[in-house]
Amino acid sequence: MEVVPAWAPAVGFTLLPHAGGFLGSNITKREIPTWYETLQKPSWCPPNWVFAPVWGTLYTSMGYGSYLVWKELGGFSEKSVVPLGLYAGNLALNWAWTPIFFGAHKMGWGLVTLLLTTGTATATTASWYNINRTAAYLMVPYLAWLSLASALNYRIWKDNRNKK
Repeated sequence: MEVVPAWAPAVGFTLLPHAGGFLGSNITKREIPTWYETLQKPSWCPPNWVFAPVWGTLYTSMGYGSYLVWKELGGFSEKSVVPLGLYAGNLALNWAWTPIFFGAHKMGWGLVTLLLTTGTATATTASWYNINRTAAYLMVPYLAWLSLASALNYRIWKDNRNKK
């Protein structure tokens, strides 16, 4: 019987969030030059090159945090349903934003998705705090970035509502 190496869950959990980011990046790469560049953006909008390294760092951080929670609770168990379920819901919302905003050009629905993502990220962080504080703290930069992303999505939606 082959046993899973001790490092495998840490690597798997850490890399998992990148899966949706990688798939979404195909949509983003296609839409930046043809659609996104035509939109009016606020002066404080980060340059396009910033987004990939920021998301890569955030995905790694939150993925490792989820591993710490999973490990602390002894794997997938009754105790892990809420904290890891909130996290799974958050990842699903996070991954949905790119096809909604960039793929379908639905800026308003993108904002709704981002606000729901921020809410589930906040609930995830709160649920992780009493399980593993390091895991909760690893979510703080993600929460800060979601705040910026929400404000940016709002301004883009507000300033480009009449654009097809």
